[in-house]
Amino acid sequence: MKKQKLISLICGIILTILGIVATVMTREAALVKDAASNAKIPFALSLIVIVLGVIYLVMACVPARSKTNVRTLSMAALFAALCYIGFSYFKIDIPVGSEKTAFHLGNVFCVLAALFIGGFWGGMAGAVGMTIADLTTAYVTSAPKTFLLKLGIGLIAGLVAHKVFAISREPEHRKVSLPVATVLSCSAGMVFNIVADPVVGYFYKMYVLGVPQEAATIWAKMGAVTTSVNAVVAVVVASVLYLALRPALKRSNLLPEI
Repeated sequence: MKKQKLISLICGIILTILGIVATVMTREAALVKDAASNAKIPFALSLIVIVLGVIYLVMACVPARSKTNVRTLSMAALFAALCYIGFSYFKIDIPVGSEKTAFHLGNVFCVLAALFIGGFWGGMAGAVGMTIADLTTAYVTSAPKTFLLKLGIGLIAGLVAHKVFAISREPEHRKVSLPVATVLSCSAGMVFNIVADPVVGYFYKMYVLGVPQEAATIWAKMGAVTTSVNAVVAVVVASVLYLALRPALKRSNLLPEI
């Protein structure tokens, strides 16, 4: 375990340094007016590398996790694909000056993944799936923010679902009914997003993307509206899907106990 932590520490340091260097080198070309997507992608990827480096550094400091089985990894990959589809193909773009926000269904599958496979892998599914969606659409420069926030949604929803309410266990281990626990768990992740998305987006656009303060403020206000609508949809749909699919997965022995 000490060797794994050392490897995580080294990887975290290397990725963080590489990400910072790459960010400095690509920022100017990415933020010029009317910059092409192929100029923005390296900048967005460099910021994501920094985020990954920080995650590795955090992993080096927290208690060791048990090994992840192939079934969980497969389900994480499936949910990542669903997150990608939910954002790429089921969204309504809302132009806000030179930027955009959107109503979409991506958060539904991020929260659903956290309920089924836990906060870390659920968050990673949402982060990877919707980050790829950003990188392949007009939301390229939002990809690093998306990675961080979707990971946060999964971690919080999974923490409440499995550590507070123990939704994957038998009824005698739960203090509240499964429907109530499910709705509260989904709501926890979405409340985080309602607060964090506009706030993080405001500072990210101002200090990372160089967007004027007035434009960043307008985007944050509009983003708060779309994020709130997305949150309500995610809580309702994810809760219904989880309660509907859970019995079938349990009968098939595909429901992990977390």
